[in-house]
Amino acid sequence: MPNLGVPELLIIAVLLVVLFGARRLPDAARSLGRSMRIFKSEVKEMHKDDEDPKPLTQNQPQAAPTQTTADYRDTL
Repeated sequence: MPNLGVPELLIIAVLLVVLFGARRLPDAARSLGRSMRIFKSEVKEMHKDDEDPKPLTQNQPQAAPTQTTADYRDTL
């Protein structure tokens, strides 16, 4: 991977100013920072969901058994 020195960074900075303009560059940087923050929080939430799976609820009340026709005949 190539190392970026001072001359390379200056060239990149000049290109950014030429492409976006001096007035729009702070807005573009702010938007990029906001997008990165949202992306990081979503990735963190995905990892949190993977680590703590929701337990299956075993304590749900079960419905009472209904009387079948065979049971009804036995009571007669």
